[in-house]
Amino acid sequence: MQEMNSKTIANGILRALGVILAIMLVLYFLFKIQSVIVYIAVAAVISLIGRPIILFLRERLKFNNTVAVVVTMTLLLSLLIGLVGLFIPLIIEQGHNLALLNIDQLQLNIENLYDQIITYFQFNNIDLEQSIKDSHVLSKLDFAIIPNFLNSFISGLGTFSIGLFSVLFISFFFLKDSKLFEDGIMTFVPSGNEERSKRSITTIKDLLSRYFVGLIFQILILFVIYTIVLLVFGIDNAIVIAFLCALLNLVPYIGPLVSGFLMLLLSMSSNLGENFSEVILPKTMYVMIGFIFAQLVDNFFSQPYIFSKSVKSHPLEIFLIIIISGILFGVVGMIVAIPTYTAIKVILKEFLSDYNIVQKLTKGL
Repeated sequence: MQEMNSKTIANGILRALGVILAIMLVLYFLFKIQSVIVYIAVAAVISLIGRPIILFLRERLKFNNTVAVVVTMTLLLSLLIGLVGLFIPLIIEQGHNLALLNIDQLQLNIENLYDQIITYFQFNNIDLEQSIKDSHVLSKLDFAIIPNFLNSFISGLGTFSIGLFSVLFISFFFLKDSKLFEDGIMTFVPSGNEERSKRSITTIKDLLSRYFVGLIFQILILFVIYTIVLLVFGIDNAIVIAFLCALLNLVPYIGPLVSGFLMLLLSMSSNLGENFSEVILPKTMYVMIGFIFAQLVDNFFSQPYIFSKSVKSHPLEIFLIIIISGILFGVVGMIVAIPTYTAIKVILKEFLSDYNIVQKLTKGL
């Protein structure tokens, strides 16, 4: 009997070690193919964004499914090409400028701007230079990093091209066969839960489609406001700056801070060499007032409307989920928090609707 118990324990230990080894191998495999997982995730988001367009073309305009997918992909690709087209002139111009860039002159211009800022604050009885303890930050900056960054950016275009082709290829089949992704998930669903799982997947697709389309409108509203503000005050490359700052808003809470700093920096550098107190400071202040106005519109109009209409969650609920995800998983967690939370809520409602807390959380779904 004792020998039998020892054999059972030994077998249990071996099985446990086998399970642990299998899990480690799966995790290692997922780590090695993380780029493919990212491609699939991006393609899934694109298919969710394109889903309402395909449904409109098929149901309202009576398009064939394949034709609807081709038209949708053409529209999305045209949008991408249009956005890239905004940046190409800027990249060519900056590439030409950096090729001829006089690093010493650039450093001198920035140091002159620094001196003008110090002089302005001293005139208003604020000893800014002393407050930062005369750190000589500018003398420690390596301005040659700018051309080096451009070279790194260009070398990364090859990888980007492969990724773009992969995403477009996967997106096409996700859009053409809307059940492809669903069937892949269903292979892991235990027998007897198929119907409830299918209902959950359909609901999740509907909610996330509305959410991602809503995000596009949120970015568009910010882009329009930023563009108007920057054009009115004569900031160079206004459309590109506006698009970058609007796109950064996809990262909750941190994105607006980064975009605000970026707009402040680019607004000042756009007038580099001008008088600080008469030109640079007033223009920058007006631009930042416009930026604050855009953020107020976004925080009190765009975001509450998108969250309430798309994922059907209370703004406080969303705030807490984003903060907790940020603490646990960083910036990536903040970006994926709302879609993940929405999917979890739908699954809970379908499978655990008998619990009171689930009923309260999923009341609006």
